[in-house]
Amino acid sequence: MQPAFRARRGLLAASLLSLLPLRQAWAGAQVEEPLADAVRSALSASIRNSAPPRPHFEKIDDRLAYLRWLGTMSDRLRPRKTEAQTRIEFLETLWYEATRAGLEPSLVLGLVEVESGFRKYAISVVGARGYMQVMPFWARLIGDGQASRLFHMQTNLRFGCVIMRHYLDRENGDLFMALGRYNGSRGRPEYPNAVLAARRKWLMPGER
Repeated sequence: MQPAFRARRGLLAASLLSLLPLRQAWAGAQVEEPLADAVRSALSASIRNSAPPRPHFEKIDDRLAYLRWLGTMSDRLRPRKTEAQTRIEFLETLWYEATRAGLEPSLVLGLVEVESGFRKYAISVVGARGYMQVMPFWARLIGDGQASRLFHMQTNLRFGCVIMRHYLDRENGDLFMALGRYNGSRGRPEYPNAVLAARRKWLMPGER
């Protein structure tokens, strides 16, 4: 084999290997657990109705606060999502689904950052999918069984937020333990610490 050809092949292999992390996601290994019928029914109801995220505010101050949040987060997200309309649609949907599930948008943004790096089609080594790295078994347990829909933006964010809310309820509001359960590493500090550190980057000025 010619040295020049070996060198080119080595460069090609190195280039391909450098792309592998972009195809995979580090997190997203929720463990399938038995669900009581009442819990399954409640979760199934929570992921129905995929109405577009059109928030309505009774107070003008609330609307202005939302618009300030949208503008600030859009600026911060620009390096990850360069197209303005895509960025705004993502943030509108994330805010809607996080608020709907009773979660902080900053927490969900931190979770998405750690889970998928804001990559819509991310797939982890264990098969979790999309922005919030939802395991396919959830589509069977509480959805219509079509795991491919977990790549749809609003579907993925809704499943992820509903699942996170479920884990928070199971852990009696203990965020550290709930995050560990979301990742399949309950009781270990690495994942909760990573998400909480990422969350701080998505807080509005003055928030803690």
